[in-house]
Amino acid sequence: MQKKIPMRQCLGCREMKPKKELIRVVRSPEGEISLDFRGKANGRGAYVCPNGDCLKKAVKARALERAFSCRIPQEVYDALDAQMERGE
Repeated sequence: MQKKIPMRQCLGCREMKPKKELIRVVRSPEGEISLDFRGKANGRGAYVCPNGDCLKKAVKARALERAFSCRIPQEVYDALDAQMERGE
């Protein structure tokens, strides 16, 4: 029997992809928002493709704000974009 591959939807392009191919954006219990490249951080998660275009689409559509049910300041988006470019 083959193991089931977990699928998640990218907030930018809205495509279903295997979880390991996506980057998790996480809101910690303290309310801090960051990128989780390992997929193990504690908190509520949402997923985006590992390219900057999908993150920009998600920002434009306010998909992260809807996923986390909170207002996200522009500084957080800037930090996420910089973190995505560095690939931490």
